[in-house]
Amino acid sequence: MRAGLACNVAGVTHLDRCDEAGRSWLTEAIATVEADANRSADTHLLLFPLPREWGIDLYLKDESVHPTGSLKHRLARSLFLYGLCNGWICEGTTIIEASSGSTAVSEAYFARLLGLPFIAVMPASTSPEKIAQIEFQGGRCHLVEDPAKVVIEARWLAEDTGGHFMDQFTYAERATDWRGNNNIAESIYAQLALERHPVPAWVVVGAGTGGTSATIGRYARYRRLPTKLCVVDPENSAFYPAWQAGDWSVRTGRGSRIEGIGRPTVEASFLPSVVDRMVQVPDAASLAAMRAGSTLLGRRVGGSTGTNLWGAFGLIAELLAAGRTGSVVTLICDPGDRYAHTYYSDEWVAGQGLDLAPHLATIDRFLATGAWPA
Repeated sequence: MRAGLACNVAGVTHLDRCDEAGRSWLTEAIATVEADANRSADTHLLLFPLPREWGIDLYLKDESVHPTGSLKHRLARSLFLYGLCNGWICEGTTIIEASSGSTAVSEAYFARLLGLPFIAVMPASTSPEKIAQIEFQGGRCHLVEDPAKVVIEARWLAEDTGGHFMDQFTYAERATDWRGNNNIAESIYAQLALERHPVPAWVVVGAGTGGTSATIGRYARYRRLPTKLCVVDPENSAFYPAWQAGDWSVRTGRGSRIEGIGRPTVEASFLPSVVDRMVQVPDAASLAAMRAGSTLLGRRVGGSTGTNLWGAFGLIAELLAAGRTGSVVTLICDPGDRYAHTYYSDEWVAGQGLDLAPHLATIDRFLATGAWPA
């Protein structure tokens, strides 16, 4: 093997050795990724319109304003730095990822910055808008009919090409510095500092890799804060039934209809020990909350944001019923323009057998009265 190139052992790549030219490229690559972070301002924390007399504020951390349009921009940057500093990525390395779309869009962006080939292994059901964005960034899409097999296919492809499988589902929780360094948790608390309830009662997130929930849960404990963490989970995902059963070997064998969150197996990056509550959200409820939230925000948001909102509404109603005040924080994970032909298409929704009407009625009742079904 030529010095400075990557080799693949059991699905994990590493450098056999790095000559002087290879080390020079590595130094420049790390500087390039770091410069991207330096060019990017922090993401906004938006106030969701709720009656002020409730004494409860809902904030949405708008991760859709990253250069690649989603929360996964943070993860992709961390994974590239992790791979570079571990010696797994060098000049000429083909980058391969298993993704439902947004992580692949962000990783394709960083691969292009570094002049590296990128292949996204994705479910064939991934929205055409996301596929187009990956290809726009110079990436190639390898579509798999069975969503439960995307990781297996990605490992095979890495072995066949001698490339590096990024494996977001294993490395997400360890690639991010959960103690600070401008991670998403540190940013949320800094932005809440001047609000009337600066320490949130709850933070609500979904889990795809589990990296975001791990970062937020660890940070709250590290800073000795009373904030609780709620993870919302869509249909077909293994996280919620595994949580209920206390059995982390649970597998559903089915892919999530809500792109970006939910997995057919409990991934290595998901840390249940930092989660205070889990809520399973019907897909129709996710899409109803997505559409209702988009109307109130004046802009389209994605399906996983709808899942987040549904979970947040339930917790806010619980606080109201208990006579408590406080704040709740969740995320806008990505923009709704990625789902024009799916989640925002009435024909697609009907074809999936989903009825949004009863869930829209629940949301309308909540926004008017603060009441939520038991």
